[in-house]
Amino acid sequence: MLDNVKIVLVGTSHSGNIGSAARAMKVMGLSQLVLVDPQCDLDEQAFTLASGAGDVIENATIVSTLQEAISDCTLVVGSSARSRTLEWPMLEPRECGEKTAIASARSEVALIFGRERTGLTNEELQQCHYHVCIPANPEYSSLNLAMAVQTIGYEVRIAHLNREKQQYSDGAEVEYPRNKELELFYQHLEKVLTDTQFISQKQPGQVMNKLRRLFSRARPEVQELNILRGVLTSVEKHTSAKK
Repeated sequence: MLDNVKIVLVGTSHSGNIGSAARAMKVMGLSQLVLVDPQCDLDEQAFTLASGAGDVIENATIVSTLQEAISDCTLVVGSSARSRTLEWPMLEPRECGEKTAIASARSEVALIFGRERTGLTNEELQQCHYHVCIPANPEYSSLNLAMAVQTIGYEVRIAHLNREKQQYSDGAEVEYPRNKELELFYQHLEKVLTDTQFISQKQPGQVMNKLRRLFSRARPEVQELNILRGVLTSVEKHTSAKK
């Protein structure tokens, strides 16, 4: 189950932070490290601070975009401070651990951590189903990258161990679409809404952001997403016939 959990680090600028994050991962039984557009080399400092978790770094996957890292994932959670400018479904770390443990029993899950100074961009955060916020002391909420990975990793491990202990079953098997399938749906939806003049081609952003948030909150299953794609195709055929 834990083998299906990816820790995704985006734009990391210090190799030591990658090493420390790898150590935090291994302590919690996590092994899949994905580096998105790292701004540093995996040098001696990275392996030194990994302190016995060098295998996690050696087996790390390096990609150029976040989309490449999460395309096969059915659950994507981005680490973020609470924001008033980008409203999105928020999770506490414990909720994040529980959802990750359930989803990773059947498919790939990505937990995303942003740049040391600036975190994740709004565009990157919009590719997530949820955001997770660590409720640190508001007077001193400074967490380094490895601390954040350790905190979330701990909650994932505890939730995983609890499921094993209780032999917990969450009912009938539910299949969720992969991220790349969701992105194709959003592209299809935007095209149909533009073609039918529901949204303006010049300014599609605001409406599409709200619709992305709606579907992220709803988390449609594969069958449901297929129905929605069918509805969009039907609308396209009907509008084409009228033309």
